[in-house]
Amino acid sequence: QVQLVESGGGSVQAGGSLRLSCAASGYTLSRKRLTWFRQGPGKEREGVASIYTGGGSTVYADSVKGRFTISQDNAKQTLYLEMNNLSPDATAWYYCAATRGICCLPSLSGSAYDSWGLGTQVTVSS
Repeated sequence: QVQLVESGGGSVQAGGSLRLSCAASGYTLSRKRLTWFRQGPGKEREGVASIYTGGGSTVYADSVKGRFTISQDNAKQTLYLEMNNLSPDATAWYYCAATRGICCLPSLSGSAYDSWGLGTQVTVSS
């Protein structure tokens, strides 16, 4: 059974940085598609950054390009999201999601994933 556990959230001031982690168990990151999503207060869930671990292809939401970086450490079975120059609109619960089977190009669509973590909260104050 796939388990995804996010960590690294917290409270920061605008302009600050955070690194989120998503530890996977019962699962091999190799040749999979994994993605970070977020859902802010009163907002719909949105895909933030996606990676295909087989080749390292990535896709980012326009709102985070140049500031967020998704990466993985296959040996540690962990997905990361480095977030820099944070703004208050980044305040949200952040979730990692994965495809269980060997897959495919990155995607920011929530319907593409069958395993989800419980999330970690990020609060950015102005």
